[in-house]
Amino acid sequence: MKRLIMLLVFAGIAAVLLGGYWYWQQPAGGAGEKTAAKTGKGAGKRGGGSVTVSTVIAKRQPMPVVIDAVGTVESEHSVAVRPQTSGVLEAVLFKEGDPVKQGQVLFRIDARPMTASVEQARAALARDQAQLAQAQAQDARLRPLAEKDYITRNEYEVALTQSKSLQATVEANRAALQQSQLQLSYASIAAPISGRTGSLSVKSGNLVSAGTGGLPLVVINSIQPILVSLSVPQRYLDAVRHAWAEGAIKVSISADAKSSTVAEGSLVFIDNSVNQQTGTIVLKARVKNEREQLWPGQFVAARIVLKVEQDALVLPESAVQPGQDGSFVYIAKDRRARLQNVQVDRQIDDMVVISKGLSGGEEVIKDVPPALSNNSPLNLKGVDGKAGIDGDGGKGGKRKEPPAKDAAGKEAKP
Repeated sequence: MKRLIMLLVFAGIAAVLLGGYWYWQQPAGGAGEKTAAKTGKGAGKRGGGSVTVSTVIAKRQPMPVVIDAVGTVESEHSVAVRPQTSGVLEAVLFKEGDPVKQGQVLFRIDARPMTASVEQARAALARDQAQLAQAQAQDARLRPLAEKDYITRNEYEVALTQSKSLQATVEANRAALQQSQLQLSYASIAAPISGRTGSLSVKSGNLVSAGTGGLPLVVINSIQPILVSLSVPQRYLDAVRHAWAEGAIKVSISADAKSSTVAEGSLVFIDNSVNQQTGTIVLKARVKNEREQLWPGQFVAARIVLKVEQDALVLPESAVQPGQDGSFVYIAKDRRARLQNVQVDRQIDDMVVISKGLSGGEEVIKDVPPALSNNSPLNLKGVDGKAGIDGDGGKGGKRKEPPAKDAAGKEAKP
């Protein structure tokens, strides 16, 4: 008895499943068709209605071959300004962050000790120059006497030696004077390059010491022009080198990948080795940065334009769908959706470059609805957002065919 009941239960379940499957396979009609027409759902699944779509023509146009990378802005020339002589810092002649020109005086150190050294060296030089003049005059008087043997040779050589010794002393004092004057010039610290100053590490009134140890007085970074350092995968190395050999490579800089271009420059450097840990190579672009849009240390998005492909086949990004066998699109043909596998070469903003699968001129469904599948009936709304293609403005009328043309390309008369 129990077996009979179980068989009846299984039979009932199977009948319900088979009935549901049979109902699902039938064309939509009656109340179900009206509901689908009102809601717009389920028409593509049950085959009872067409799917309204807009299309775009696959066209060929110039498209750049680009490499997108993240870069870091760095100064082309950076100098840490340090004192070259010791003393009290008397004055700071600029404000932190000010732009400065090469040769502009930035700091003044108390110059009184250096001035005294200069005066001392100048006085010693004057003293020895006077002694040299006297020794040279003595040498001039004794030379003819020694030639006539009126005096001994030893007396003349003593006078000659004294003259040469004083001449060497004068030269040494002259060098000491130049050294003192050089130390005095270090009391005024000028900007070695043009750029923008950073923060001050020492304020006026403090004692500073010559040397490379400790913090610099200030750091100057050149801003115009400026460099952008980029790390790109090593697979692009051959393409970059080939494009660089043919001419200048333009680089567009923006704040991030979704922002507009803020500056443009050109590639100026390719590193001589690939980073083995990351598999990337460093490239650098120089940007004029006339309005100082870029700042050292800033992270930016960069686009390297290797070349421009004049005959690239492009589609909107929304028309290309991912699949198990790769990317594909739907082509509108005979008012039906035809699935076509394609190969994507690259994407630039919201446009996709197709390298394989289309030849150009195909009418491709632009925005693919979820209900669309291969061989689905279509209600074509328009091409590229222009006027409707269908005879009734895209509401199910017959599609207008283009007028026939004769061999000369003119419209043929009916």
